[in-house]
Amino acid sequence: MHDAIDLLNNRSSRIILVVDETEKLVGTITDGDIRRALLRKHILESKLGDFMNPKPIVGLIGESKESLTGKFSKYDLLHIPIVDKKNHIVGVESYQEMFSKAYHENPVFIMAGGFGKRLRPLTDDMPKPMLKVGEKPILHHILDQFIRSGFINFYISTYYKANLVRDYFQDGSKWGVSINYVHEEKPLGTAGALGLLKSNEFKLPIFVMNGDLFTEVDLSKFMEYHLKTSSSATIGVRTIDFKVPYGVVRGNDSIISRIEEKPVQKFFVNAGMYILNPELIYKVCGKVHLDMPDFLNSLVDDSYKINMFPIHEYWMDVGHIENYNSLNNKLVNK
Repeated sequence: MHDAIDLLNNRSSRIILVVDETEKLVGTITDGDIRRALLRKHILESKLGDFMNPKPIVGLIGESKESLTGKFSKYDLLHIPIVDKKNHIVGVESYQEMFSKAYHENPVFIMAGGFGKRLRPLTDDMPKPMLKVGEKPILHHILDQFIRSGFINFYISTYYKANLVRDYFQDGSKWGVSINYVHEEKPLGTAGALGLLKSNEFKLPIFVMNGDLFTEVDLSKFMEYHLKTSSSATIGVRTIDFKVPYGVVRGNDSIISRIEEKPVQKFFVNAGMYILNPELIYKVCGKVHLDMPDFLNSLVDDSYKINMFPIHEYWMDVGHIENYNSLNNKLVNK
């Protein structure tokens, strides 16, 4: 064990790969393995086999970044050994290198004050954003996704059982980010809480997101899209297909031009994700109820340029019990 401690202290990767004479991986040793061994009162002269992890989580050559990302998240890992089909070690993937991105100073505003009435009785004693999906609250997944995309400055709006949100996330230092809070004295809608922010604090576009969403979209690309289009605001949209259950008759007055049997129509729907330029914040009056669709419609009426960002990645509104159960099943079986 003494040799292993010396190796870890002199390596930046913080992991030791244990291989046999043919370079096949037989185990790993991390700082956590050593600490657990010391807690079990192993002596410093213990052999590697006494405290190494003989069945580490590994990745295969060519495994997708998405798959490796899932393993990092599911098993709370900092490193994943990469092996070939015969378990020969070929490298190590690190969490830090995989997710190292340029930081975005843009503020992120997450609306987490909803009652979650459609999720009762689950929300009788818990605010909707704090319901667990997998092993983490919904809001924790949202925070993780923003952090992976390089965002570090967060504002969370609370109302229902606000103390549970504040107690869990505190100031964000646990994740290396900054979290501030605004509190709604009464429900202000999906845009009204923006009026509680001090508009003169912001010089960059602000990311706004509902607190009951789960998505795998690259939020950094969302911001890049907004900046490239020179829009005043950008709304994330999903495409849905709606199949009309009847034959649709088209024509002019009484003259039929075409009959379409059960056609499928496509619609863009609001995904609950927005980017607003900072000058729009002062347009939201403090402590007045306002929903985001009404706010955006007013901006359109005032000739502001509002753009759409199409989301093709996984996205789920967790505010319905069917969706909540479906997402939990997805994460359990991932």
